[in-house]
Amino acid sequence: MTDAEWAVVRPLLPVPDWLRGRGGQPEAYCHRAILDAIRYLVDNGIKRRAMPADFPPWDRVYAFFRRWRDHGLVREFHDRLRARVREGLGRDAEPSAGVIDSQSVKADAVVSADSRGFDGGKLVNGRKPHVVVDTFGLLLGVMVTAADTGDRGAAQVLLRRVADGHLPLPVTSSALVRARVP
Repeated sequence: MTDAEWAVVRPLLPVPDWLRGRGGQPEAYCHRAILDAIRYLVDNGIKRRAMPADFPPWDRVYAFFRRWRDHGLVREFHDRLRARVREGLGRDAEPSAGVIDSQSVKADAVVSADSRGFDGGKLVNGRKPHVVVDTFGLLLGVMVTAADTGDRGAAQVLLRRVADGHLPLPVTSSALVRARVP
């Protein structure tokens, strides 16, 4: 992460309790190093245990990520970054419209059978990511289902999730028109 990127990201990260005078011990690793390690894992698709030696130990990186995820900080961090990008483009922080779509993706044989299905329309045995983005293509919500899951049912669930965080948000999609989701 460059110094310029870190200057943008640092204020968006959670402040440790010990820095706020709430007790506890100082953390052994810098949040920048932890975030760099998480980005490296995601970018390269490696196993956690294969983390290069110049990053903090894999178990500490995973512990940070798990704690941030479990407390909803990963989502909050993402939402804050999206808001900053939108404001930088001269738009409101919250989107006023969104687009939903899905795509059936073939799953490898190692993917368990209970998490994949056969999409008869596309002739694909796998999974189906359902994605909602704003008008800039910035992610608002995502849900992965088995490929045999209908767009109508998945859209209703996903749109409820997105609407809880971004009301009012009109969403457009041909699947949405068929589903008649309010």
